[in-house]
Formats: sequence, structure tokens, C-alpha cells
Amino acid sequence: MSTIIFWLIVAVVIFYVIAIYNQLVTLKNRYKNAFAQIEVQLKRRYDLIPNLVETAKGYMKHERETLEAVISARNVAAKGLEAAIQSPGSAAAMQSLAGAENTLSAALSRLNVVMEAYPDLKANENMMQVNEELVSTENRISFARQSFNDQVMSYNTYKQQFPQNFFAGPFGHREDASLLEFEDSAEIQAAPKVNF
Repeated sequence: MSTIIFWLIVAVVIFYVIAIYNQLVTLKNRYKNAFAQIEVQLKRRYDLIPNLVETAKGYMKHERETLEAVISARNVAAKGLEAAIQSPGSAAAMQSLAGAENTLSAALSRLNVVMEAYPDLKANENMMQVNEELVSTENRISFARQSFNDQVMSYNTYKQQFPQNFFAGPFGHREDASLLEFEDSAEIQAAPKVNF
């Protein structure tokens, strides 16, 4: 009778450890999927920026430096995204992507300020359409980033709780996942406004 109880306890412990492992994998996959949603929206944003610059070029002949800064910041942000795709949740990758996105947002803000001097550009139908798509994309990025950060928090919280914290390291879950945070969160949360 005691051997049956012993093997029953061993089986319960084994199933419990398997459940911990499976939950860690599930939560990690959820935050990776949430990052994939950020990737989709950022790529959409990066695809819209050349359209924005191309439309503005015809009107802003003397603002070449500003337009080049936007394209340069877009290219750096795209490279930052590619690096982050390789390791979503990595502290270095998230910091690099956040820094590149902050630079891009600043360049777009400068472009917005310069465009205020060009009323014909602001009234251009193509510019209004690109603006609408860009604002919509900024909102989607914000929602996707919030979802990613929520999933990262769920993963980190579960991993750090007792008794999961004893099993996380041996199961390959040593590092906490990092949030995707921006330096000026008030500016980002309000989604950059690009008025043309």
C-alpha cells in the first residue's frame, strides 16, 4: 500500500512539473506572438513613410535635409526591428528598437512642424490619405505594444513565482523578458500626430 502511495506522489509531482514546463512555453509563445503583431504594424508604418516623403518632396524643395532625416531614421528603425525579431523580449533588442523608434518619431515630428509652412501640401489628397493611414497605424502599434507588454508581464510573473522559479532556469527560461518601453511614454501613448 505504501509503494502505491509513493508512486502516486511521484506521478503527481511529475505531472505538476510537466504542467509548469508547458505553462512556461505557452506564456513565452504568447509574448513572441504579441511581438509578431508589433512587427506587422511597424513594417506597415515603415512602408508608409516613403509615400509620405515622396508626396512631400514636390512641395518642400528647400527641406531636403528634413526629408532625408526621416528616411534615415526609418531605415535605422527597420534594422532595429529586424534585430528585435531575432530575439523578442531580449533587453538589448527591446532597448535598441525603442531608441530607433524614438528617433523616428522625433524625425516625423520635425517633418510635421516643417510642413505647417506648406498649406498646399496639407490640403493634398494623397497627403491626407497617407496621414490617415499613418495615424491609424500608430494607434495599432500602441495597442500591439500594450498587448506585448501584458504578455511579457504574465510570463515574467509566472516564471518568478514559487515553485516555478526553481524549474524555470533548468527548463531554459533563465532571463526575464523585457518590456518594449519608449523614453517619452506620454508622447508615444498619445500616438504622434502627423498633421498635413
